[in-house]
Amino acid sequence: MYLYNLTLQRATGITHAVHGNFSGTKLQEVAVSRGKILELLRPDPNTGKVYTLYASEVFGVIRSMMSFRLTGGSKDYLVIGSDSGRIVILEYNPQKSCFEKVHQETFGKSGCRRIVPGQHLAMDPKGRALMVAAVEKQKLVYILNRDAAARLTISSPLEAHKSSTLVYHAVGVDVGFENPVFACLEMDYEEADTDPTGEAAHNTHQTLTFYELDLGLNHVVRKYSEPLEEHGNFLIAVPGGSDGPSGVLICSENYITYKNFGDQPDIRCPIPRRRNDLDDPERGMIFVCSANHKTKAMFFFLAQTEQGDIFKITLETDEDMVTEIKLKYFDTIPVATSMCVLKTGFLFVAAEFGNHCLYQIARLGEEDEEPEFSSAIPLEEGDTFFFAPRALRNLLPVEELDSLSPAMGCTIADLANEDTPQLYVACGRGPRSCLRVLRHGLEVSEMAVSELPGNPNAVWTVKRKSDEDFDAYIIVSFVNATLVLSIGETVEEVTDSGFLGTTPTLSCAQIGDDALVQVYPEGIRHIRADKRVNEWRTPGKKAIVKCAVNQRQVVIALTGGELVYFEMDPTGQLNEYTDRREMSADIICMSLASVPTGEQRSRFLAVGLADNTVRIISLDPSDCLSPLSMQALPATPESLSIVEMGMTEVDTSGQGILYLNIGLQNGVLLRTVLDQVTGDLSDTRTRYLGSRPVKLFKVRMQGSDAALAMSSRSWLSYYYQNRFHLTPLSYETLEFASGFSSEQCPEGIVAISTNTLRILALEKLGAVFNQVSTPLEYTPRKFVVNTDSGHLIVVETDHNAYTEKMKQQRKQQMAEEMVEAAGEGEQELAAEMAAAFLSEVLPEAVFGSPKAGSGMWASVIRVLNPADGQTLCKVALEQNEAALSVALVKFSSQPDEQYVVVGAARELSLQPWHARSGGLLITYRLSHAGETRLDLVHATPVEEAPTALCPFQGRVLAGVGKCLRLYDLGRKKLLRKCENKYIPNAIVTIQCMGNRVVVSDVQESFFFLRYKRLENQLVIFADDSVPRWITASCMLDYDTIAGADKFGNVSIVRLPSSISDEVDEDPTGIKSLWDRGWLGGSSQKAEVIANFHVGETVLSLQKATLIPGGSESLVFVTLSGTIGVLVPFTAHEDHDFFQHLEMHMRSENPPLCGRDHLSFRSSYFPVKNVIDGDLCEQFNSLDPSKQKSIAEELDRNPSEVSKKLEDIRTRYAF
Repeated sequence: MYLYNLTLQRATGITHAVHGNFSGTKLQEVAVSRGKILELLRPDPNTGKVYTLYASEVFGVIRSMMSFRLTGGSKDYLVIGSDSGRIVILEYNPQKSCFEKVHQETFGKSGCRRIVPGQHLAMDPKGRALMVAAVEKQKLVYILNRDAAARLTISSPLEAHKSSTLVYHAVGVDVGFENPVFACLEMDYEEADTDPTGEAAHNTHQTLTFYELDLGLNHVVRKYSEPLEEHGNFLIAVPGGSDGPSGVLICSENYITYKNFGDQPDIRCPIPRRRNDLDDPERGMIFVCSANHKTKAMFFFLAQTEQGDIFKITLETDEDMVTEIKLKYFDTIPVATSMCVLKTGFLFVAAEFGNHCLYQIARLGEEDEEPEFSSAIPLEEGDTFFFAPRALRNLLPVEELDSLSPAMGCTIADLANEDTPQLYVACGRGPRSCLRVLRHGLEVSEMAVSELPGNPNAVWTVKRKSDEDFDAYIIVSFVNATLVLSIGETVEEVTDSGFLGTTPTLSCAQIGDDALVQVYPEGIRHIRADKRVNEWRTPGKKAIVKCAVNQRQVVIALTGGELVYFEMDPTGQLNEYTDRREMSADIICMSLASVPTGEQRSRFLAVGLADNTVRIISLDPSDCLSPLSMQALPATPESLSIVEMGMTEVDTSGQGILYLNIGLQNGVLLRTVLDQVTGDLSDTRTRYLGSRPVKLFKVRMQGSDAALAMSSRSWLSYYYQNRFHLTPLSYETLEFASGFSSEQCPEGIVAISTNTLRILALEKLGAVFNQVSTPLEYTPRKFVVNTDSGHLIVVETDHNAYTEKMKQQRKQQMAEEMVEAAGEGEQELAAEMAAAFLSEVLPEAVFGSPKAGSGMWASVIRVLNPADGQTLCKVALEQNEAALSVALVKFSSQPDEQYVVVGAARELSLQPWHARSGGLLITYRLSHAGETRLDLVHATPVEEAPTALCPFQGRVLAGVGKCLRLYDLGRKKLLRKCENKYIPNAIVTIQCMGNRVVVSDVQESFFFLRYKRLENQLVIFADDSVPRWITASCMLDYDTIAGADKFGNVSIVRLPSSISDEVDEDPTGIKSLWDRGWLGGSSQKAEVIANFHVGETVLSLQKATLIPGGSESLVFVTLSGTIGVLVPFTAHEDHDFFQHLEMHMRSENPPLCGRDHLSFRSSYFPVKNVIDGDLCEQFNSLDPSKQKSIAEELDRNPSEVSKKLEDIRTRYAF
């Protein structure tokens, strides 16, 4: 079996975010790392929308990244620390819209190792030097400079190593133009390592160490080191030189401390805590991330605590000596991994879990009555300040970026009966959890919907003048009339536009500089800017049946297949070309390309005829109306559209390629390249869109042309980020459309559907799925689909959490303590405060849930209708019962009833993993009588945590710790029928097919068992030869199973045909084949047929068909939100072709961060029988010269290679 890896949706979780002027313009961009993907985002300063300028796989793990600018430069560079053992400096090229490698310096081995630098980066604020540090021991400093041609240069590395030293964080200290200084949070463990009593380990302190780079001597020295009282987790560099006092802020548990050299005393301020918090008061509070903002006049920091509260930190100075630290509560937002304050007044927040957000900083929190906490306020040691959290006041949410991370599980099913299956993804953590329904398609924003007096048959928009930005009129054509609407603040009917209203319209457009043209069955109406009207009438009884119009040309087809051509002369007059041309068959459709910039006319007319052909006809004066080329079609054409595509978003002046889109009556869309010189048609791509004939319309997207195709579903064909996308719109069926541009909606679509006129906007271009989200209470662990009713049964469990009942009890207890603690005269006030505290409800999705402490668990079981997101039934378990697994079972003794069996652990400890009070198998009857209910039948105590459940032949298989058991339904509890105790550690997943059961162990990969019904035995007959830490599994057929492990690998294991699962008598007569075992394992071994390193932990594997009529593929979903497929090759020559393409791409297009592609995909096991489609698809974004040389090596041309890449994608997915 040979497989091809395809990514459908890139990872959505963000691990790092830095901002800078990467494109060299005044606009600031945000560079984000999504694990192994580098992406550049640009927030629009006017609308607040966030656009992706660039995204690419780096085939490596991005461990750290920073932006920097050389002194006096106007552009920021990006430096990346990765698992490649190399430091890479990248520069963004706006012309090619991609990052290019400026420098790549090797310093160590590949992989995320503890002594190989790359984990921490620190940059001198003036861009003169950079430090790259490992978790332990090694630190390297590089000096950055310019050469004579103003190109960036990098020095050899200078070492600043110190053995037996752990590094927690590193920053560049702002010292102006003095010698660059770096500050590191370190810990020396040498004594702790050699002391057998453990006392030294107990007394180990962190140190703050300053390293100075002497630019004169080209050498790094340890300048100063001092031990710290509290354990710090990160450093914030304070602006220095002429901008501020320099030095660093150390964020540690419960305190923030300012330190600097010289006579500067330490300034220390406690981190404020929430008033009346349900958290354990002994629990420390830390800052988790920060952002700073600096202008010429002032600077401040925003730091966020682990509860999500942001504080604004300012420093009071006296002659460059800091005298106090001031903290002021700013706002509360979900916990972030990175925050960036942009010059345009936006705050970009990359959330730790859940959706990322862009906020507008509306106020700086200086005028409000919020108390300011200061280091100057005297407090007892251990005391702190208190504040009351509140709703947003200083920040306004502007834009939200969808994120599936962390995706805990996924099921693919067509529960909504839409032909195309939906992906049901359980994601999120704690109170920010949700269940998302993903559908393939672009999200459509409905800007306006208005009813019309009848059912229109067409709609267009026109401008008044060619140089205007926005459209002036919407023209709606009915069977016997035309309605003209003006576009302004509102849309109103106009009667003096010059259009003929008593006839249907075939087409209309803005023509020349300031004129309009209307084509109707009896003639052509040319309306000048001063409302003068010229009319051309059809000769005799003939009528116009089809027409095509652009900015300077009109072509009409009369009854009988006669073509008449008009062109505008320099005076603005429409002139008919003297000759006419009769076509050999009836004309069904026609299209004109737009007039190229700086030219007089478009040279080509495409005509679709009833004889199943498309002909290209010249409009050049030298051979006007003469045929140039022809293409035969598999069916009758319905519509044509010539669109110029393939220009980059930045450089729209570049020459695109002309594409002729052909919509056929059988629902197929063809896209063919139209040669701009000869008019030849070549390189045809085919795609089935739906059951209705395909109508085509030209619209504008991202500043260039796109084609909107309408069949039983509407599709948009557009060019975005160096590749073509053909994506359906997640919207009801439309009948006719046109581009629409107004101030509120610069790139919209106006469309008609039955008797309504709709104005739509498509904002999330490039997105593969649109999502509908339903909030959940706790982290979803597992869920099953009830295919009979289309409902989902979800088990949600959180550690360190209270159940709702316990929360209310804690609140009540705290309210009583408040009243008791009050003095005699304050009883009334205390009672009011207690009542206010009890009635106060802060949404946990924003403010976080209270931390109950280690070993405290809360769980609910929820029945959910994914069609409308309604919870039909919810059952809460007791405090400290953790629901870990769920199965929907039809027991053979009760075939008409459905039962939900939930595996729960009681008093579960994570380290070591152990259920102190055993576990429970809780059985519920699922009843749909009236309303959906879960009726408790009974709970069966078991001695360990039940981590996996699976229905099996009218019974249920349970993985209880390391025992595999078969249970049947009893009256008082589940009855144990048989068990197998030979699984080594703990069962993670159970899959079954027929009498065969495949169990995966948490460390030891797969075990194949057979259920012997007569002897009532579960016996292991084969296992895997390699240890794997399995997270998900999926049976592909009776002998083959796919598995994913914790380290990001997907493997496929198959039993060889020689293996027997029949019980053979042992010739020695003492032991059967099953019990003999070799080296503690089974005597028969499965063989590995595929290995592939995805690079992210896969938590869901499923065999599914993603498109109607498509083939089956193995779909995987990772923790970071990546959705990908492994698809099998059906032909040997296809595999051969892609294998060679992958080899050429490895040598011609090495990954951005310096990692070797082959070694990345073989990180744990050598890659076997899987070809990386993500690398192959980068072929489309190579330089044309490289594309040509690779294609020649493969005995093909570049368009054939692109077609192969597109074909394999559309055969299985989208």
